[in-house]
Amino acid sequence: MKAHILATVAAAALLAGCTTTPGGEVETMAQASIPEGTGYFASDSTLPFKAPDFTKISEDDYVPAFEQGMAIHSAEIQAIIDNPEAPTFENTIVALEKSGQMLGRVATVFFALTGSNTTDRLDAINTEISPKLTAHGDSITLNPALFARVKAVYDNRAAMSMTREDAKLLEDTYEGMVHAGALLTDAQRERVKAINTELSEVTTEFGLAARSAMADQPLIVDTKAELAGLSDADIKAAADLATEKGHPGKFAIALQNTTQQPLLPTLTNRATREKLFQLSFHRADGQRAKDTRMMLAKIAKLRAEKAALFGEPDWATYAMWDRMAEKPKTALDFMEQMVPALAATQRREAEVLNAAIKKDGGNYTVKPWDWYRYANKVKAERYSLDEDAMSEYFQMDKVLEDGVFYAAGKLYGLRFERRTDLPVYHPDVWTYTVFDRDGSELGVFYFDPFQRPSKRGGAWMSNFVDQSKLWNNKPVIYNVLNIPKAPEGEVQLVSFDNVNTMFHEFGHALHGFFANQMYPSLSGTATARDFVEYPSQVNEVWATYPEVLANYAKHYKTGAPIPQSMIDKIEEASKFNQGYDFGEVVAAALLDMKWSALSPAEAAAIDTPEKVDAFERKSLEDLGLEIDLVPPRYRSTYFNHIFSSPSGYSAGYYSYLWTEMLDRDSRKWFMDNGGLTRANGDHYRATVISQGGTMDYFEMFRNFAGRNPDVTPMLEARGLVTEPK
Repeated sequence: MKAHILATVAAAALLAGCTTTPGGEVETMAQASIPEGTGYFASDSTLPFKAPDFTKISEDDYVPAFEQGMAIHSAEIQAIIDNPEAPTFENTIVALEKSGQMLGRVATVFFALTGSNTTDRLDAINTEISPKLTAHGDSITLNPALFARVKAVYDNRAAMSMTREDAKLLEDTYEGMVHAGALLTDAQRERVKAINTELSEVTTEFGLAARSAMADQPLIVDTKAELAGLSDADIKAAADLATEKGHPGKFAIALQNTTQQPLLPTLTNRATREKLFQLSFHRADGQRAKDTRMMLAKIAKLRAEKAALFGEPDWATYAMWDRMAEKPKTALDFMEQMVPALAATQRREAEVLNAAIKKDGGNYTVKPWDWYRYANKVKAERYSLDEDAMSEYFQMDKVLEDGVFYAAGKLYGLRFERRTDLPVYHPDVWTYTVFDRDGSELGVFYFDPFQRPSKRGGAWMSNFVDQSKLWNNKPVIYNVLNIPKAPEGEVQLVSFDNVNTMFHEFGHALHGFFANQMYPSLSGTATARDFVEYPSQVNEVWATYPEVLANYAKHYKTGAPIPQSMIDKIEEASKFNQGYDFGEVVAAALLDMKWSALSPAEAAAIDTPEKVDAFERKSLEDLGLEIDLVPPRYRSTYFNHIFSSPSGYSAGYYSYLWTEMLDRDSRKWFMDNGGLTRANGDHYRATVISQGGTMDYFEMFRNFAGRNPDVTPMLEARGLVTEPK
């Protein structure tokens, strides 16, 4: 998922288009007072589409470029303030949009690499530069003289002739500065600045510690027997990782970012399963070298204090100001209506799994480390599902080119050409030119599929270049995934989950490619947190659409198409195991809201590691879910979504559920109107994924579907309305 310049410079991004003017100049500014940058990031890339030239960038470039970028941006802002002309939309709002180009260029590349291919040096720079970026952003958004000009334009808006997008840019700029603290007293603004700096420091520290607890602390086992059930390739990978980590002759299993671990269902040794799960569950909670508990307690305290400065009762109320849901109560009511049926499903499914354990000769009841192993067994028996056999039909390059790209061609008329001339930041990255329905070049797509130690967990999309009519820029977009890489010489197969992820992340890419905005800060995926996942989730529906499947899902040896019966079984099985699949997400979303709903006094009272543990435990128990059987997808100590950036997904993890509601309702619309057709694709493109952040989200959905969204299709898809078969 995209962040405009990422969270550490989000305040600056509010006001920065982060692109370059055609002549390197910003109109209405006193050019003589603005310093010129030097080095690679001082000007646009000369590569096609202004794609970054990684052959010309070294780690030594970043700190000077950040420092110059901030200095130039500050001078540009001062030139706006010093403009002797009366404030206008052009000389104030558009000038702000045009400022910060060099800073945007360096931040875009730097934060792309710290996420996908970091080094110790980049991590050190991140720690050094993040608080400086936060302070720089505050110097803009909390500048009284600048706000006075913005407010003058905003107050005169009724008398101005503006396009709809102009009006939205003005509204977002004004409201963003108010939200940052422009209407606070001088003393309050200074405290907000201090809080922002502290948050930048501690959230960066949290993110580094959480990643280290995942990447640097694999499960080490002594014998091959302890890995019974794993494939020879997995065992070899475990031996290689153990050697790499300084344990030759032993075996190591790397952790993934979620509480559940992908190898748990395959391991037949229950003791190993428990060790792997407990290592994951207790990472960064003080049981080993890393402990993030006091970091996250400090984050919660600072956020609650900041919200109080704005007169808000808690961080959630403050943070949700620009969301589609708008108020915490809306999000909480939406989630809590699912809890009774979900809790009942968890208990019912646990009994099914206990019966499977007994049938298998086990003398124990199901625990989290057993759940997926026996859920998969039940699925295999009930629905004849064999995950390994299924993956033989999913060859990664064919999934991408004959599946993901094929669906985009049928729906939207797109065409893709692989290219090898663009420099990449890692040898495993592929690049494509994307051609639009009229044959013109739409943009460039980077695909970075494989897991590696230098990459954070999860999957995401972002831009190297944002679409913008203001600068005539076309989008340069990347997708990052974490697919385990096949041994050299073997065909790269992927699980069905990773097939879905490939379609999902490309849904984000489509949102970026179809951007059709004047202003970069409203372009593409620059939308509300609880809207941005919607187009990506909708795109997953085409993964199992018969015409698309027939084109890509072919056995890697024989070329035989995947049997329709296997796909039918996937669909039938999709409602089973919702107790865990859905439950862990709901638990995480509600846990996020609990941390975000603390008052300053309540947050301040959580002042020891033990109180962090107790608060998390009570929060989860209060949900009414079976949390000992189904822990949250992320525990607080490694919940990067909500604690590893100053804002991130805090008070927003519910967004995945909210956008699933939009997604499932939209899938129903597509199927009710003929499915995979150009007419449907063009309609969806016109009403939703070309609109960026330029309009009200409910209005956008109504333009697409002809009505407000309905939660029923989501509940039915999750098996929470009718009993699963």
